[in-house]
Amino acid sequence: MTANHPDNHDHPESEDLGFQLPPPSRTSRTGVVAVAAIVIAGAFGFGWMQRSKARSRLDEAPATAASSVVKVEVMKPRVLESNREMTLPGTARALEQTKIYPRTTGYVRKWNVDIGDKVKAGQVLVEIDAPDLDAQLSQARAQLAQAQAAVNQVVAQSKYSRSNTQRYSSLADQKLVSQSQVEQTQAQASTDEASVAAAQSNVSAQQANVRRLVETQGFLKVVAPFAGTITSRSIERGDLVSETKSTELYTIAATDPVRVFVEVPQTVVASVNPGSPATITVREYPGRKFEGKITRSAGALDPELHTMTTEVRVPNPDGALKPGMYVQAALSFPAPHRVVEIPSTALYSDSQGLRVAVVDAQHKLHYVPIAIERDTGATLQVATGLTGDERLIKIAVPGLAEGDAVEVAEAAAPAAGSAAPPK
Repeated sequence: MTANHPDNHDHPESEDLGFQLPPPSRTSRTGVVAVAAIVIAGAFGFGWMQRSKARSRLDEAPATAASSVVKVEVMKPRVLESNREMTLPGTARALEQTKIYPRTTGYVRKWNVDIGDKVKAGQVLVEIDAPDLDAQLSQARAQLAQAQAAVNQVVAQSKYSRSNTQRYSSLADQKLVSQSQVEQTQAQASTDEASVAAAQSNVSAQQANVRRLVETQGFLKVVAPFAGTITSRSIERGDLVSETKSTELYTIAATDPVRVFVEVPQTVVASVNPGSPATITVREYPGRKFEGKITRSAGALDPELHTMTTEVRVPNPDGALKPGMYVQAALSFPAPHRVVEIPSTALYSDSQGLRVAVVDAQHKLHYVPIAIERDTGATLQVATGLTGDERLIKIAVPGLAEGDAVEVAEAAAPAAGSAAPPK
């Protein structure tokens, strides 16, 4: 009988497994404790790292917020001068211009001036022969003499009638003639007095006719009505001229000074005032300027063009400006209200209208509605909304809201004619 081994009772599984298990290790418990410690330490380290990252994010948040403030360039709007200039096309015209016609019928005996000649007021231009007029004047004078003789005749007859009336009245008192004869002589005397009045009136009419013909005869010498330049001649010697056919003899124009007419647009009509200066330039005279002044305006706008005809009077002693010339007139108009100029890049145009953005002393953005008076392309002339003292954002930045904080950068000094920088 086989004796039992003590280990067989302690490890019956070995018999079942068919092999003997290794003895239990004494270090297994220590390893478990070490692994647990490592896991705990790792978890603590991970938590500490997450908390450090969160704290770093909190520390970086102010710096990130500060870096998100938009940097903008600001400038000060430029207040335009009270006078504004506008260059408009115009046409030069003579101060006075007229066509000269004959006042009598006759033949041209002599013409004394031609186109381009300078003439003085009262200078003889044309001499006309009018034989018919001479005959009419002789006839009129003869008729006047006849009328004067008739007056003498009726005056003598009237004197006789008055004497005869007095004589018959004396005889009637003596009962030597009848009363009817007295009345007959009185009627004859009244008739003779009326004949004297008629004859005297006829003399006056004949005198008037003679004066008319004499004055008409004075028009046989056609004279210049005013000093000027002959711009056209339409006659030759021997031409038959007649006042009834309106035969044109000459055209004369006064060219010192000249009148320049321009069409002023509606936008500046309120600023057109007599006496305002104007500078006239002509392409044919490069570098030369003709100084003039506004003298008058039409006082009403053309219903289709919405412009007002305005006259500029320009001295022209040397006759350089010719009537009919195309010129450029630089007019100076006083602005009827305060106008500031801003760059067109500063404009916001959206559903809220036309606006610009300004920055206050606390670097806060505010939108200001404006009204544009004139758009020149690169700049805008603003009539209302700005005073010229604002700090204006030079280039419109989309996405900014009312009250947003911005970082301000002063604009560089502008070139001549542009808006001035803010103070």
